[in-house]
Amino acid sequence: MVSARDPSAAERHRHGGRKRVEDPPGSIRRPSTAELRGALPEGLGEPLLAFERYLRAERSLSEHTVRAYLTDLVDLMDQLAGSGATELAALDLAAMRVWLAGMHRRGAARSTLARRTAAVRSFSAFAYRRGLLKQDPGLRLVGPKAQRTLPAVLRETEACAVIEAVDGLDPTELRDRMILEMLYGTGVRVAELAGLDLDDVDRERRLMRVLGKGRKPRAVPYGVPAERALDRWLVVGRPALATDRSGHALILGNRGGRIDPRLVRRVVHRRVAAVPGAPDIGPHGLRHSAATHLLDGGADLRSVQEILGHASLASTQIYTHVSVERLRAVYRQAHPRA
Repeated sequence: MVSARDPSAAERHRHGGRKRVEDPPGSIRRPSTAELRGALPEGLGEPLLAFERYLRAERSLSEHTVRAYLTDLVDLMDQLAGSGATELAALDLAAMRVWLAGMHRRGAARSTLARRTAAVRSFSAFAYRRGLLKQDPGLRLVGPKAQRTLPAVLRETEACAVIEAVDGLDPTELRDRMILEMLYGTGVRVAELAGLDLDDVDRERRLMRVLGKGRKPRAVPYGVPAERALDRWLVVGRPALATDRSGHALILGNRGGRIDPRLVRRVVHRRVAAVPGAPDIGPHGLRHSAATHLLDGGADLRSVQEILGHASLASTQIYTHVSVERLRAVYRQAHPRA
């Protein structure tokens, strides 16, 4: 196991006990949900504050999902406030439908509309249970189902080319190589990787303990290439970037704090774009690629489900379709009677 000194109590308090992340250099700071809520009437903003506490404490949703839900709901509340409403009682089925219809007219994708429908239905149910609404209008709200599209994946040769092109000895090069090796070698989500602490890695058994969706822990194995990249990062790269802000964080940003998932996405997009012919994918594309290549190599569906941390086998089954489509493409290209 690897260890590091504890961050100060003041640092932990300042960030509410959560793992602190570092903004990517040059990033534009998004307004916080609290700032957005502050522009709303109290009768509309306070229920959102209660809902945020509920999502974090009881639902244990990922930070990405919480922020997406709350941003959606602030938009809905802003629409209500614009119509003169000051209390949540104004939230009814008609208001929800008008809100969704407006986004549809502006060209919102089906996936966006589906997520926003889920957000408002969840909030409506919460408000009804807490007595903030006399009835639950979200029960009758029907939104579009997100289209299930086959994910873009790298070929095995492309995945190797992306990773092996990062071979410098600069600390950020060592970090980026380790990030790519771990994302492709384990199939973990970007937030799971960014949230790792030093003692979450069992180097003797080559296992990572990650905290998945719903704060469900799981152990994920990694291979020899990832082990080599991790060792170089820990011995050479991390000490060069570490500061008193680093704490236990396994992966550091350029200024020494815990790396932000947005920086990880930028790293992956930039490294993949450097390989001619490779599809434009980010960290989730490497996760898709890892799952597809596991199945191509003969791994059973249940094992892949456990590695990926899917709650439902149906979520994993989409990768069988990817493999079948690739087989069909090879057949059409190679067989004389295709």
